[in-house]
Amino acid sequence: MKSLLVAYVLWALGGPLGLHHLYLNRDSHALLWMLTLGGFGVGWLRDALRLPAYVRQANASGRAGPPSVGPVRFVGQVCVGMYFGTVALMGLSSLRFFYLMVLPLSVGAGVHLVSSVGQQTSDLRKTLTACLVTSPIFYGSALSPLPISLAGAVAAAQHRRVKPVRAPGASLRLGPRLCRLGLAWLAFSAPLGYCVFHNTTATLYYLSDCLAALLDVLWFLPWLRAVIEGVLLLPYGVLRVLTGAGRYEQAWRRVLEVLLRECSQREREALQVRPRATPGVAQSRDPAVSPPQVPSLDADATLDEIGRSYRELAKARHPDHDPSLEAEATFVKLHDAYQVLVRRHRPRRFR
Repeated sequence: MKSLLVAYVLWALGGPLGLHHLYLNRDSHALLWMLTLGGFGVGWLRDALRLPAYVRQANASGRAGPPSVGPVRFVGQVCVGMYFGTVALMGLSSLRFFYLMVLPLSVGAGVHLVSSVGQQTSDLRKTLTACLVTSPIFYGSALSPLPISLAGAVAAAQHRRVKPVRAPGASLRLGPRLCRLGLAWLAFSAPLGYCVFHNTTATLYYLSDCLAALLDVLWFLPWLRAVIEGVLLLPYGVLRVLTGAGRYEQAWRRVLEVLLRECSQREREALQVRPRATPGVAQSRDPAVSPPQVPSLDADATLDEIGRSYRELAKARHPDHDPSLEAEATFVKLHDAYQVLVRRHRPRRFR
């Protein structure tokens, strides 16, 4: 017999990872929550109301009634199918026959996973066939996961059925179940992990931009910003303590200088700040690859100073006001430099 109290405790402690569904022998539901972090958070909150019904189903014996078509399941099939397709586009789009084979199979797998949640399932072959037939119609389109997911969800709804009843007393050993769930999670995350690590530099730039944007939004709550910075830098602080370096000082500057060395160099050059030469590395003199420059700015220029200087120079260097032959090229370089500084500007981060 499954306990409702234990289910709620597991829901609170590891709900987004599907621990409560694993406890209730709902392995498909648990896998779905592992791959989507609790149905993108919405499903996890919904489970707070659905848990009593899940516990009753786990403790009930006998065959369930005929499966019904629910809008929540249908929307979930479409969303998860698109999610699986997006992951495939990120990590596997370089494969041959991607739009003909890989993408529809990935979308169909996501649709079928939602179809198998609870006491019902669908015909996997019919779902995959619908996805494979629909995929060539939208060949090469970045939005193709949407119509493929719709076709797969319709096919899954038409061929839904109740799962076979498990024999009384049949053992559900935790070890084999965790092994199957781990293999399924690895099959899903491997393409995404390959994409992340194959493009490590771009991934680090993207993550650091997101973190910096998050911290800059919290400028009016300095205490909350300090707490988030402390949590994010906790691994770095532990590493320094273990290596005998003591507490970290100016940690963000050191970490971001490593992750964003190239962008920081572009900022300094755009500000006409000469970067410190690296021993053994030749400095590029090619004007074709040198970034544009915004004069009359210091290294610690604020965003308002950058904007004010850009507006003044843009007005003076605009081709409508400057009759020189280099006016247009100078104006384009000025605009590019402004974009570099605004995109990478982080108040007090590089001081």
